Amino acid sequence: MRNEMRDYRDYQKRKLSGSTDGRGIKVTAGSSPGTPIHTALSSVAANEWDEVFIEAVNTHTSDVKLTVEWGGTDSPDDLIEITIPAERGFTEVIPGHMLQNGALVRAFAAEPDVIVLHGFVNRYQHT
Repeated sequence: MRNEMRDYRDYQKRKLSGSTDGRGIKVTAGSSPGTPIHTALSSVAANEWDEVFIEAVNTHTSDVKLTVEWGGTDSPDDLIEITIPAERGFTEVIPGHMLQNGALVRAFAAEPDVIVLHGFVNRYQHT
């Protein structure tokens, strides 16, 4: 008999929905609405959600400000701002925050076409 309590093993690892084949997503937008990164699962059940992890790479020669629209576009409620250092590899942007109800994650950068976002989702859902 299966224990109905949820635990850390009760998820599926998935690519960000805006990714092609699990590859990085180039932030092409310079303002809101941003480049689509991920759409959370549509469930509103208390025990079903997406745990989102995102890292950024800046290929530009200067630091670039990145704005993540976390489920909406209202400032400051839904905006996460971070400066991504130039040419330093991966910078953590979203360290495993949860979303559900079809919420959208989008991003725009002060310098379009130089930030690439990589990541994955742990999807907690009854199957």
